[in-house]
Amino acid sequence: MAKAVKLADIAERLSVSTVTVSKALSGQKGVSEEMRKKIKDLAEELGYQQPSTKTAKKEGKSYNIGVLISGRYLDKYDSFYWQMYQQVATRAVAKGCFTLMESVDEKNEKNAGIPALVQEQKADGLIVIGRMSDDYLKMLNKKANVPLLYLDFCTEDRKADAVISDSYYGAYRLTNYLFDKGHRKIAYVGTLRATGSIMDRYFGYVKSMLEHGENVKEEWLLEDRDLETGMIDTELYMKFPKDMPTAFVCNSDLTASYLIKKLRENGYRVPEDISVAGYDNYLYPGLCDIALTTYEVDIKEMARCAIHTMIKKLNGESYRQGINIVEGHLVIRESVTKLEK
Repeated sequence: MAKAVKLADIAERLSVSTVTVSKALSGQKGVSEEMRKKIKDLAEELGYQQPSTKTAKKEGKSYNIGVLISGRYLDKYDSFYWQMYQQVATRAVAKGCFTLMESVDEKNEKNAGIPALVQEQKADGLIVIGRMSDDYLKMLNKKANVPLLYLDFCTEDRKADAVISDSYYGAYRLTNYLFDKGHRKIAYVGTLRATGSIMDRYFGYVKSMLEHGENVKEEWLLEDRDLETGMIDTELYMKFPKDMPTAFVCNSDLTASYLIKKLRENGYRVPEDISVAGYDNYLYPGLCDIALTTYEVDIKEMARCAIHTMIKKLNGESYRQGINIVEGHLVIRESVTKLEK
């Protein structure tokens, strides 16, 4: 019996990603017409059957999974959430499904505008990556009429399904590591109300500080970004206290890279004078010339869990409802040094 042709087979022949092949065959944007034609022609030549026909014959179950991401999370750099989407798309393809991604601009999010994926009924289920406004989420729950899942954030709605990283204990372990290195004057960098993960990481930092008998000083909480736009601004924020800490815990590697630059501009060396720890284990190449000690978010496992849960929901099968927390791990590098007594 001939081996079934997979998206990966087509991708390998044309030296492109499986995500590109998936987009081309499902009619999504982001693929040139020339490449789209090559992919379709090769798929026909190899006898590839799309999930809508092949899987339907075998199981009767194949889905288009819509993914919504706020435009503010997709900045000029190859963002963390773009990487998360790629993992979701790759996992979906492995399960015989397609993904359709829509970026929600600031105006539509603010006005709770209905996304095209919902208006045109293109998606069998929706995954929302990154926290959006409460009004926008309420609109989705009312208008979508398809299963929903939140990725990298959760809400107070106990009925809502979500997959999140272990932000609280991740920052707790990261701060504990700084104490193990002899630091006691430790600050936190992050605008608390900007995202739920920033706040969760702050409380993990607070837990470690209190357990080590250290007061959490107000001046050692440094904001890093605008609440509305989410843009990091070192001029408006990251105001250094008079009593400088010996170490900083940052809510993300991106924030850590900005902080290191500002510390150097103010005459501090990293890590010789001040240690800096990031979070995510994701940073666009070239933004920082020192290897960051950080806490790695397991994006692949989060994507796997999200797709697994969504397919269960779409199939009407029993599954673990509510919040799924995915653990990460410490990554020790050069930006933290042992404090000599």
